[in-house]
Amino acid sequence: MTIPAQSDPTTRTNSTISRLFARLISLIIRRSARLLTGARSVWLGCAPEMKQRIYYANHTSHIDFILLWSSLPKAIRRQTRPIAASDYWLKDGFRRFLIQDTFSGVTIKRQREHHEDPLQPVKDVLQEGYSIIFFPEGTRNLNDDIELLEFKSGLYHLSQTFPEVEVVPVWISNLKRVMPKGAFIPLPLLSSVIFGCPLQVSSALDKAHFLSLAQDELLKLKQAEYQ
Repeated sequence: MTIPAQSDPTTRTNSTISRLFARLISLIIRRSARLLTGARSVWLGCAPEMKQRIYYANHTSHIDFILLWSSLPKAIRRQTRPIAASDYWLKDGFRRFLIQDTFSGVTIKRQREHHEDPLQPVKDVLQEGYSIIFFPEGTRNLNDDIELLEFKSGLYHLSQTFPEVEVVPVWISNLKRVMPKGAFIPLPLLSSVIFGCPLQVSSALDKAHFLSLAQDELLKLKQAEYQ
């Protein structure tokens, strides 16, 4: 008879401590981000429901996903995975701990290597039933004269692969001033996280028209900053 292998008690204890520490750090960062930015969640075009969704947003700082993620109700947040660039978040052990253990994030490479699909990690978590937070600009928009950078094709391909998943635009306001380039601590300014209507798209819509529609719907939410 084979005796099942038992894990080392020390390993189990360390794992438990690590999970508890990650939850504590998550709580501190979420509360701090919302407190410092005075962030308000505005659900204009949809309700915070337990539906599988791709939340796509404008990208101006490294705390964008933290603010959006923390704006979700707890039950929804636990089923939502932020998508982040591996070249930034895997630079050192602390950032890796934050993105993987604290935020349950998924890292992707921004540059395609050989025949590798950079979106495969994202497709895997969508296949598992998670929602995601996605930034279709691909990088932070640090130009004050441009509201949105041109969208990369990733959002289109994800929508085509998972047509049953709602694609929801989210405008994050004011973060260029809350978290200016080079800053490590957010400035105490008011911000908003504004959720719009899920995109109504046809499977026959080509990539250029889909991305144009996605950008237009996101920019419409910007007007809600002043309401």
